[in-house]
Amino acid sequence: MVQLYNLHPFGSQRVVPCKQEPAHFCCGQDVLFVASMAASCRVEVFAVREQGHCEALGSFATLGSVLRMAHSSAGDYLVTIEEKSKATFLRAYMNWRCMSAGSSRVCVRMVGHKMEESYSETLKEQMSVVEMPLSDPPLCISCCPVNGDLLVGCKNKLVMFCLKYQVINQNLTVLDFERSLILHIDNLIPAEVAFCARHIAITTELDVLILKLELIQQSADRTERCARGVGAPEKGVKDESPSTHPLQLELDEFIMCQKPVELLGEESRLCEIPVTLESTELPTEDTKHFQVQYLLFRHFAPDQSPFGFCEETKLHSVQLLPVYQTADEETENKRKLLSLFCFFSLPHVGYLYSVGKLVELISTYQYSEKSEQAVLTPQFLHVITSQSLQCFTVRCSAAAARGEDPYIDTTMKACPPVTLDVCTLRMQLFIGPRAICHFKNHIILLTKADTEDITERRKPTRRMLSRKSDSIKSRTSSESEPGWNLYIINTVSTIQLYREMVDYSRTYENVKTESCIHLLSEAHLLVRAAIMDPHFLKSDEKEDLLRAFKESCAFLGDCYSRFDTKDYHLALPYYRMSGLSMTEVLKRLVSEGDKIQTYERGFIFYLTHSLNEDSNEELSKESGNKVLQIFYLADPVQLPDIICSPSMRNICPLTAVKYLQKVEKMMPSVVLTLTKAFLALKMGDLTMYEREMHSYKETTLACGFIGQPRLLQQRKEGIVMPTEFAVHLKEMQPGLVVAATVALHENSKIDLEEADTFFKMLCNSSGNTIPQLLVDFWEALLVVSSQEKILQELLLRVTSQYVWRISNKQLPETKPLKTTEDLINSCGHFGLIVPWVTSIMSVGCSYDKDYHEDISRLQSLLCSQSINIASALPVLEALPEADCVGLSVRVLCNTHLGKYEEAIDQLLRRCPDAVVFYAQHELKGDNQALWWNKLLPELCKRTRLAGNDCPVLISSLKAETLSIVAMELELRDFLSLLPEDGTAAFFLPHLLHCSQRKLLT
Repeated sequence: MVQLYNLHPFGSQRVVPCKQEPAHFCCGQDVLFVASMAASCRVEVFAVREQGHCEALGSFATLGSVLRMAHSSAGDYLVTIEEKSKATFLRAYMNWRCMSAGSSRVCVRMVGHKMEESYSETLKEQMSVVEMPLSDPPLCISCCPVNGDLLVGCKNKLVMFCLKYQVINQNLTVLDFERSLILHIDNLIPAEVAFCARHIAITTELDVLILKLELIQQSADRTERCARGVGAPEKGVKDESPSTHPLQLELDEFIMCQKPVELLGEESRLCEIPVTLESTELPTEDTKHFQVQYLLFRHFAPDQSPFGFCEETKLHSVQLLPVYQTADEETENKRKLLSLFCFFSLPHVGYLYSVGKLVELISTYQYSEKSEQAVLTPQFLHVITSQSLQCFTVRCSAAAARGEDPYIDTTMKACPPVTLDVCTLRMQLFIGPRAICHFKNHIILLTKADTEDITERRKPTRRMLSRKSDSIKSRTSSESEPGWNLYIINTVSTIQLYREMVDYSRTYENVKTESCIHLLSEAHLLVRAAIMDPHFLKSDEKEDLLRAFKESCAFLGDCYSRFDTKDYHLALPYYRMSGLSMTEVLKRLVSEGDKIQTYERGFIFYLTHSLNEDSNEELSKESGNKVLQIFYLADPVQLPDIICSPSMRNICPLTAVKYLQKVEKMMPSVVLTLTKAFLALKMGDLTMYEREMHSYKETTLACGFIGQPRLLQQRKEGIVMPTEFAVHLKEMQPGLVVAATVALHENSKIDLEEADTFFKMLCNSSGNTIPQLLVDFWEALLVVSSQEKILQELLLRVTSQYVWRISNKQLPETKPLKTTEDLINSCGHFGLIVPWVTSIMSVGCSYDKDYHEDISRLQSLLCSQSINIASALPVLEALPEADCVGLSVRVLCNTHLGKYEEAIDQLLRRCPDAVVFYAQHELKGDNQALWWNKLLPELCKRTRLAGNDCPVLISSLKAETLSIVAMELELRDFLSLLPEDGTAAFFLPHLLHCSQRKLLT
């Protein structure tokens, strides 16, 4: 793996025309602040234009010499730690831009000072200095890039100031701070702090601690503690044995050596650095309450050498880097924080951590020599050593992309891994680099050469970056000491560096495969990071970057297709992201003519998945035939799948058959046979078609379609459509189409709604018309399906169709594949039709015998226990009750629902001939009491009213009802049921039978 690519990320450099030697400097939104080392105590401000042009805006005085300084883009203020008379002060400079307009007025006020409107009006045209007194001297500062809050590090504590926007009137809003929180940290003197989105990174000489302030719900207990000014201390484990304590000092040959420690996530609480929160805000309804979450603790041991400890081993350059979600047109002005990264460095090695949802080490950076300072950007890590400016690649965009897009690392999308080896893009020689900071696409670098370096610099042995003649600084020896310079180094555009990476990668194509992929991955991540920049939508390179992104995906797809790598499967997602069609990919990878090539796994993997998708792209005849040849040579087993792809419609069927015949000799299968039949039909060779279709039984053929559903149905724009093969089978073997579709459904290859569409299109049904073949499918599916939800849906569908045909006197357009008797014998959801239903139908029915099948199917369904009658009732109500079919259906429904009395009333009123059959079949067990409680009184009542004119009622009463009652009841109970005005001779035989039964017992 190549570790140093020696690319050219640095462009031209310009000298900042400072009047005095800089002590500290930092960047604003479009400016550079430079604090001088001289006793004049001033800060010079320079506007940074295109290509690093510098324009002096002016300067302003500070109270003392500047020890630390930082700028906040939120609020556009500069904060400094200044020293005067051995005392340190914390000051924030607001509205400093007014000085560039020529104003020299300055207003000094205390933080939180209430401003009167008359006094505040003057703030529009003058710089405002906010004094922030602290009980302990400030040591370090950091501004949150998200909201502009300020964090100040002091001995054993951190103080947080919230940025406030005070609206004086509609024309004036003044910035101020409120000291809101103090973090007390025992036995810790911070050397540097970083603050971003309530995440805090603290470093001492050898320790790193990363914390997160979590908002919590306010409770009475928490409110009381905040009112006292004390938060809950977070303490580590106190009861650990000396051997397990992470920071336990060990005695080894009289040398005290502290072990290196790394604690991530919850384990970092074991560091035993207690943090106590003290809220200093005035309590209001909107007061925020926090608790501390430990994210990372790392302790480093001093370097050891044969000569003892190296005193210069100490941490530097701690930084929190936010990465925002890729902007779009709708959310252009709303930046959403996506990921957060933390960087810190030792003299010879740097560490980059992700501190988002998961805290993990992403990259480790080994420097070629001792580092002085480093600055992290979303695209690069820039490090200065005693002799050079070095540029390393970073993995922030790779980690952030995975947090933003759930389809990364799938067959849809890909991204180079976070664990990709870091490499050095450039090691640019400089004399005496001392300090560095980053601003947009510029690096600001302070150099200061020693005397021997100046002598060396006069020799033309070291090539420096070119200087623009119009920007050379003119200064006299009285204004500054010789040997120092402050440079603005313009980093080249993303597109320019991307092109150089791509060109450079070609040198490794045939030599070092992994190096080629590595460099193209670096180019891809470079462009991806630029696209994730919040200002991407306003960038002049927007269109070029989008094109470069797709192009880089195509290059990576080529690599994983051409090279034999373990990650060959990445060819598919990268080609998809590139937007290339299959035809375009084939042109990139397949040589002209009939020359036989060797095709790697990545290319075959891409083709297989692309052809197995329901794509609208159709390959030409030549391209399709070439694909057939590729698969015949590389993976002949897949040929049936490839031939059935919608993209291969234009292939020569004769050529495809020849390939299949060769494959069949090696590995015959039913899928291969069906594919040959499909091709024979396409060629019009019916003899071959018949021969292939008769090679297997119909049940085997039906199962064969499971292996290749696209022989029957293909998807176009998400809609399932029948193939020519399916249309032919519908005419010649409709049962095979139904059986095959049932097999597809049971193997999750097609769902109910898709099957509906398939059969409707197959039968050319218009609107909501249900073709008989679809009903045949439903009935066949009822036989095999075991899913209760599917069964109830099918039962409701077939019931609706039967009712619609019966009520509309509509015959099916084709003969059903199964009779009612077939369904009763093969499917438990169709029950035997009970005798009383037959009795109702025999009385007389207005329906033609042609509709008998639908009627008997409906009645058979209702005679089973499978259907949910409650859900089917709205459908069944379409049948008129006055008709024998409607009567039988309603009585069946009432019986299912346990409404036997209503059913008896319906029969007595509409068809008394069937009442005894009904009672014999249904009135059993607990329902038998209805014979004497319901049926006997009703028959007696109706017989008395009708007289001898109702022989059916008399027969029902005499033949069955009285016999059943006499058998079941005691004599006294039987007598009590008989009507008082009845004829004794009519009831006497049953009374005798009842009394004799009693005597016998």
